[in-house]
Amino acid sequence: MQKIKPFLWFDMNAEEAVNFYASVLPEVKILTTMRCGAGGPWPAGTVLTIEFEMLGVQFVALNGGPGNKFTDAVSFVVPCETQAEIDGLWEKFLSSGGQEVACGWIHDKFGLSWQITPANIGRLLAGEDAEGGKRAMQAMMQMKKLDIAELERAGGLS
Repeated sequence: MQKIKPFLWFDMNAEEAVNFYASVLPEVKILTTMRCGAGGPWPAGTVLTIEFEMLGVQFVALNGGPGNKFTDAVSFVVPCETQAEIDGLWEKFLSSGGQEVACGWIHDKFGLSWQITPANIGRLLAGEDAEGGKRAMQAMMQMKKLDIAELERAGGLS
């Protein structure tokens, strides 16, 4: 059993969000759905929470109403093995109403922050040497979607 679960507050669109994540990411499955009964905070039958698993991590999505918004203070990193994987995820988030931020960060249409990064980001930003690492970091700071080949060139790794 997972000892800690991220709990995500949505503005009455938790079910839509979970279904969206299932369409974008591999290995997403709904574990349980709790609906409001009589006397609940929302009309009877309305989804209250959805427990789901995404890429091996369990989450709870709550229909909490408009009281709280996501911020960049919490984000989810998705390490990608290839540029094609980065490109595919980026396009899915962006084409569904997401917003590019910078340095591999993107907000999904619900406002949740994601970092779509190369799996070997540490090696890429370390570069061939100290100067290579500096060049790679400077290159990354100019990017929205990360480009593995460009980071390798900047760091002297290609």
